[in-house]
Amino acid sequence: MALATLLAAALWLVVASALLAPAADAKELAVGDPAPDFALVGSDGQTHRLADFKDRQAVVLAWFPMAFTSGCTIECKSLADDGALIEQYDVTYFMASVDRVEGEKGNAAFAKAHAARFPILSDPTKATAAAYGVLSPAGRASRWTFYIGKDGRIAFIDKDVSSRLATSAQDMAKKLGELGVAKRPAKP
Repeated sequence: MALATLLAAALWLVVASALLAPAADAKELAVGDPAPDFALVGSDGQTHRLADFKDRQAVVLAWFPMAFTSGCTIECKSLADDGALIEQYDVTYFMASVDRVEGEKGNAAFAKAHAARFPILSDPTKATAAAYGVLSPAGRASRWTFYIGKDGRIAFIDKDVSSRLATSAQDMAKKLGELGVAKRPAKP
């Protein structure tokens, strides 16, 4: 019986490892690749589709692990407090996670708690997170930010956001300038 239990455990480990490991043929997204399309519900109750921005506006998609955790709160507050820096550019920006929209710990409550001036997108099926390559083995999104050009292609991927959470808005604005994203016309 002990040998059967050991074999069953070994088989379970092999299967679990295969399920958690990225597919061997999965290609990591790179600059110049078409950004995976999405249709995700935001904290504003609207469904946001990447395709709606193609040929109209650049998009920044900032993935984060989990609402109401310390690092995610710091990042959200930076984007909420200093969002005007980003809004100087012709861009729409979102935070996104695999959290639900609704509920006490959902993205709508998270956005409200921090006066987010931008939608926080929810991907509870984790399909979009997987398409972007940000889904971790723990089932949460990695903290990566994707800059997507008007042409729908990835212009830059920032995988080092965690080291600069308090300056997320300033960093996004700086990167948008470096990428040559047009500024919005000044309001009279």
